[in-house]
Amino acid sequence: MNFAPIILFVYNRPEHTIKTVEALKLNRFADESALYIYSDGNKNENDKYAVSEVREYISTISGFKEIKIVLRDRNLGLAESVISGVTDVIEKFGKTIVLEDDIITSKYFLKFMNEALDFYKDEQNIYSISGYNFPIKIPQSYKHKVFVSPRPSSWGWATWKDRWEKAIWKPENVLDIKNLNKLNNIVDKVGKDIAPMLLKSIEGRNNSWAVKWVYTNIKYNALTIFPVKSFVKNIGADSSGTNFIRSTNKYDVSLDSESQQFEFVNNLEINQEIFSQIKKIVRPGLLSFIKYRLFNIY
Repeated sequence: MNFAPIILFVYNRPEHTIKTVEALKLNRFADESALYIYSDGNKNENDKYAVSEVREYISTISGFKEIKIVLRDRNLGLAESVISGVTDVIEKFGKTIVLEDDIITSKYFLKFMNEALDFYKDEQNIYSISGYNFPIKIPQSYKHKVFVSPRPSSWGWATWKDRWEKAIWKPENVLDIKNLNKLNNIVDKVGKDIAPMLLKSIEGRNNSWAVKWVYTNIKYNALTIFPVKSFVKNIGADSSGTNFIRSTNKYDVSLDSESQQFEFVNNLEINQEIFSQIKKIVRPGLLSFIKYRLFNIY
């Protein structure tokens, strides 16, 4: 198998980073995979020590086929760091698996991701592979081991060069963001949290690359492959990072540490019972929803 390179983005959370790497090292095929680590520079003096701690740790990592470390000399922020890092690696290899510093993987995560990348590489409406699955109940009538969603996930994911090149990093150039009703109609079909997040990102009030990748998927009617049982657990929903201001456990899942054989299926269609559960999990709180819809406060 031609293993996809792994990209790991780290910043100022040494404890999270250690847990992420140690879990990844236990993966089957870790020792046959190249690991590219991008370490963002500190924003200010308060972050300097933690960034140094992370960099000291990543310099000691072993257990992979090869390790390349990129130390940013300034703070790019999450969006620029991810976009530029993924672009650099995917240009060279044509595909990649991406992690951030708060993602715990099961030991068969890399096996699942690589096999899915190979299986779906020619299915052009599949834009990415997710290692994560939400804490949902799969209907008894659903017999496959994977499903598709029009909403991608950024928690342990993979993609190919020809899909990544279609990413729309400036949605404001192709979208009338002043027409909120039109915006809502376009993006609400994948979750009512997307419109306010997208507007914040466009206006520079959050540093999300992922919400623009979601918009790209909406724009091109793209789908993401998800496992029925999650190979990924996010440990960053503890208010330690930039995506979760408050701690939450609503995304908690148990890792699949048993599945070694995967059954992939071509031409999957969206299962509405599954996807409706995902939309319920990601929907914003009632107060946030009212503020955005009635007062355009987001």
